[in-house]
Amino acid sequence: MIRTLIAEHLPLVRRGLLATLEAEPGVSVVSEVGHADEVVHAALASRAHVAVVDLDLPGPPVAALLAEHVPRCGVLVLSSHPTPAQVRELLAGPVLGFMSLCVAPERLVEGVRQVAAGHQAIEAEMAVAALKCATNPLTRRELDVLRIAAGGARSTEIADELFLSVGTVRNHLSRIMCKTGARNRLDAVRIASDSGWL
Repeated sequence: MIRTLIAEHLPLVRRGLLATLEAEPGVSVVSEVGHADEVVHAALASRAHVAVVDLDLPGPPVAALLAEHVPRCGVLVLSSHPTPAQVRELLAGPVLGFMSLCVAPERLVEGVRQVAAGHQAIEAEMAVAALKCATNPLTRRELDVLRIAAGGARSTEIADELFLSVGTVRNHLSRIMCKTGARNRLDAVRIASDSGWL
């Protein structure tokens, strides 16, 4: 029997996951939580083999906590809008599975079984997108400029906040647009956000 923990903050989604997993032979949901602070205690108390975790679960990063305190519990992360950068980052760490909340119920169950067996479980489209995802080409200073620009700040405001000249800020923005292939600064913010650089 695969002892499964569900960590999802939305009650309706949590109930759907519970119904899906409980309907499968050989899978038992042994605990449900709605906040990251509860996950480690619940995993230890229930002796869970697999934790199905919402990426947006409020609180500290769950995968790292489980890897440190309950290493025998495999982690399968679910996300409503996964980005290729998120997939790469999480699978480079202790996470064995990563799936979209749009996945078919039978694929989720298959993923739980794979993670319980110590294998990776990831949707093919997500894996391909993660492999194609470019590494961050922006420097730390360019990221600082883009973060402030993302809030709608003008070049003069960015310059004041970072103690730079307006010309230097414009040069940074120009390089950012060139490196990202963006049409304008808003497009650069979107590209950097979607890629997980911001």
